Amino acid sequence: MMQLKRSILVFAGLSIICGLIYPMTITVVSQVIFPQKSNASVIKKGDVIIGSEIIGQLFTRPEYFHSRPSAIDPPYDASNSSGSNLAPSSAKLWQQVKARVEQVRKENSLPSNIPIPADLVLASASGLDPDISAEAALIQAPRIARERKIPESVVEKIIHQNTENPFLGIWGMPHVNVLRLNIALESIAVQR
Repeated sequence: MMQLKRSILVFAGLSIICGLIYPMTITVVSQVIFPQKSNASVIKKGDVIIGSEIIGQLFTRPEYFHSRPSAIDPPYDASNSSGSNLAPSSAKLWQQVKARVEQVRKENSLPSNIPIPADLVLASASGLDPDISAEAALIQAPRIARERKIPESVVEKIIHQNTENPFLGIWGMPHVNVLRLNIALESIAVQR
């Protein structure tokens, strides 16, 4: 009987510490130290929420940068995060990649000898990746410049201004947040 009483007290004590005190402390500390990040890195224009820096969005219009493909349906649904779970040997994956390569080539008027960056044709493990490589953004620059009727150098400048370098210069690769790029493009009027 003594063992049962001790077990119940330890269970109750750890439940209060790990289930209430610790999460509340972390929540308060994160709200004070990192308020933007702890509130989903939401980007607003006035009082209107445009999106989140940490969750990708589907952009299909030709005058915008296009995101990495999402493996979930509907695309970029944060409540349904997952990858495709298709093996590199999967025929279905190869069909998807082939179709995406053709689509990227067609959208961006790219000849067959130009390699397509993997992040434009392969979904991320979460299906929510908000970033693409700087290389993937630069491949889209001519299309965006053509659609917006602006010099390609202006689009490339926006890409370079928004490029984030690898963490500590060694982990990762230069990448850009697609939503941030498209917001930067909005500051340039589409010429009709």
